[in-house]
Amino acid sequence: MSGLLALTMAAVFAGAAIYVSVAEQPARLRLDDRALLQEWQPAYKRGAAMQASIAIVACVLGLTAWWQLGGLAFLVGAVLIILPWPWTLLVMMPANRVLEALDASADNPHARSLIVRWGNLHLMRVAFGVLATIAFLWATHQP
Repeated sequence: MSGLLALTMAAVFAGAAIYVSVAEQPARLRLDDRALLQEWQPAYKRGAAMQASIAIVACVLGLTAWWQLGGLAFLVGAVLIILPWPWTLLVMMPANRVLEALDASADNPHARSLIVRWGNLHLMRVAFGVLATIAFLWATHQP
């Protein structure tokens, strides 16, 4: 059961990450500079809380499945689904902190380029989520 739950949570994570990259980010980039930042700031806070908790739950479930059932793919999936944490903290956080600190009611000429950069970096979170989902799917279909 923990393996199927890990698979489900990883798929939810991947789906949310894909949604941000293919729907939310392109839509926000059509906004003017001020509205762009005004939309990004609260959306980032909500998305970060949601995806961070999903990643933790999926990782714990994947580790539990690995411990209970064995199978290297469960361990690989657990590692892959938690990798967005260090990626975000080490690579994305400098841009995140600048964007969060900007006054959204003022003109911020660098906000757009930072949000574009953020979107490009976010693609790695998509990749980790999709790869974790594939690993968990593989693991649940092993004898």
